[in-house]
Formats: sequence, structure tokens, C-alpha cells
Amino acid sequence: MSFHALVVLGTRPEAIKQAPVVWALRARPDVVRTTVVSTGQHREMLAPMLELLDLVPDVDLGLMQKDQSLSELTARCMNAIDGVLTATAPDVVVVQGDTTTAMAASLAAFHRRIPVAHVEAGLRTGNMGEPFPEEANRCVVDLFARWLFAPTEEAAVLLRREHISDERIFVTGNTVVDALQRIRSTISARRAMIAGVPQAVLDGEKRLVLVTCHRRESFGGGLATICDAIARLAERHPDVAFVYPVHLNPHVLGPVNARLAHVDNVHLVAPQPYDGFLALLARAELVLTDSGGVQEEAPSFRVPVLVMRNRTERPEGITAGCAMLVGTECEPIVEATDRLLSDAGARARMTRELSPYGDGRAGERIADVLLSGAAAAQGVAA
Repeated sequence: MSFHALVVLGTRPEAIKQAPVVWALRARPDVVRTTVVSTGQHREMLAPMLELLDLVPDVDLGLMQKDQSLSELTARCMNAIDGVLTATAPDVVVVQGDTTTAMAASLAAFHRRIPVAHVEAGLRTGNMGEPFPEEANRCVVDLFARWLFAPTEEAAVLLRREHISDERIFVTGNTVVDALQRIRSTISARRAMIAGVPQAVLDGEKRLVLVTCHRRESFGGGLATICDAIARLAERHPDVAFVYPVHLNPHVLGPVNARLAHVDNVHLVAPQPYDGFLALLARAELVLTDSGGVQEEAPSFRVPVLVMRNRTERPEGITAGCAMLVGTECEPIVEATDRLLSDAGARARMTRELSPYGDGRAGERIADVLLSGAAAAQGVAA
């Protein structure tokens, strides 16, 4: 049997979550040929991730351009991927999540009548503006997908509510847990050293709060109030180091530096390679974030999460009690963080032995479904 899977990625989160799928497919070279395509949507942040994950793209489209609009990126992505589809004629296009890369690749595949597999299907906030444009992107991908790999049963329920048939939905767990299990042993075995972070913080001699914030819908007022909250917290908790790897987008970098660069115990650092970021996460007492991926990663390290958004498409952490929605306004962020920093019992109640997002075998399950589908299709053709 000859089955060709084309796996598309373009951002750092896609690399993390597509890697376990690629590992599982490439472990079966006798039955599947796997081609990895990178659009380079986030080139500077993607390259170190690909090296860490041993994930060398077969095709690198290099589409990122400075200050390009979403429409420009979408058009260039669709055209470039269409060329790859024409040249390689894959049997399935595998996309992940809610990026412009995933949406454009799935639409290009649909136009070529090539089946689409969607890793991390079914996530929803119910609001097309939060997050923007990710909510629209993932809804579009799910419209086209033949295989919808829901990370949790809650995501599968949302897909069924959209009248998607059960035969297209597969609950697999989230592949981020697979990637974490592969990497975390390497970060626990060595001393962390990160430029811009005092060694006493990394060695556990000082308390650490990890901060990430980069969502497009937070640009402007939301990011300003989040920065105000961090500044107030830093003043109220001088014994705590607030470490913030700042996204390279100028809409984030400029305002964050303007408000926080001169606050003594706020450490603004460059975006970290994944193992460096996980080293920070593993040492943190809690994390303040608007990132979807961090909401999934932190429970594996038993770190409480305060979600600085008004809605989340990952309610499993909220339900399990290991995450809490605090919005983007200053007062709720400060109040919730104060409580967790001051009350060890409250922090302990937000930790869980098992992650609500999976057991580390999602990539294998996805590969099994794809190859079973390929075998069935070829059996019908025969």
C-alpha cells in the first residue's frame, strides 16, 4: 500500500502539535510516505522549534513578509500550497489548530478535492472576534475536514452540535501532551540558563510568575491594562520575579517595553526556544497567559493558570479547576494573582496529578485512524 500524507505547519504551536503526528507516521515508512511542508508563517520562532523536535521540513515555502496583512498571507499561502499539492498529489493534507496556515491549506486542499485531517478540531469560544482570526479559521477547517481529531470529549460534543457526523469525529487527546512527555526529561536533567533572567530565579531561590500575552484581540487597550496589572503586582510582590517572554510582533513588543521595561522585578526576555520556555514553566508558581497552548501545557507541570481572556476554547482546564478566566481588566487580574501568591492552599487546589488534555498517545491514535482510513479506501478501490 502506498499512502501519502502531507503535513502542513507554519507556526511554533503547529510544530509542537504536529510533531507527534509526524513521528507516528514516519515510524511506519512501509505503509505511508510523509511529507512535511512549512509555510514559515512565524519563521524566527519556528526554526529553533523544528530543530528541537527533530522535524526537518521537506518543503519550506518561506512565506512570511514584514507587515503583511492577513489577506495577503492567506492568498500567498493558498497559492504556494496549491503548487505543492499539484506537484506531490498527496492522499491527505494534515493541518493543525486555528492558524492562517491551517485555514489556507485546508481550503487549497478542498479546491483540489484532497481530503483534510484536522488535528485539534472542535475548539470553540462561540465568538468570531475572540480569538481573532483563530475562531473563524478553525470553524472553516472543520467544514472541510474528512477526519476531525478532537482533543477531548468536550470538543467532540461541540462538533456534534454543529451536525458533524460521528464517523468524521475521533477523540484522541491533545498532541501537546505527547510532545511535552518527550521533551520534559531533557529540561529537568540540566540547569536552566536564560539571558535576562537572574540565575537565582532559575535555581528556585526566588519565586517565579510566568507571563505570556500576544493575542491580536488584546492589541491596544487590553494589552495596556494587562501591563498595568503586571506592574502593580510587581510592586506589591517585590519578592516575586515576573518573567515575560515578549512576542516579536511590534504591536506587543512596543507597548510592553514602554510600560514594563523599567520595573525592577519584571524581566522582559526574548521569545524562548521551547525547552527554555518549558524550563520557566516548570519552575513557575503560576502562569498568567492569553495563550491557548500554555493553558494545555501548564497542567502537565501542575502549574495553576490565570487566563487573561474573556473566553476560552479550552474549558477543560476551567472545569478541572487548574485554570481560571480572569479577563483583561486590571483589577480582576491583580485580585486573582494576589490570592494565589498569598495562599499556598489556593494554589494547591488548582493543581492536578493528571492533565485534562491527554495521556501522551494522541499522535499514535491519529496515525492509526489515517492509515485505517487509507486501507479501507484502497480496499474499496480494489
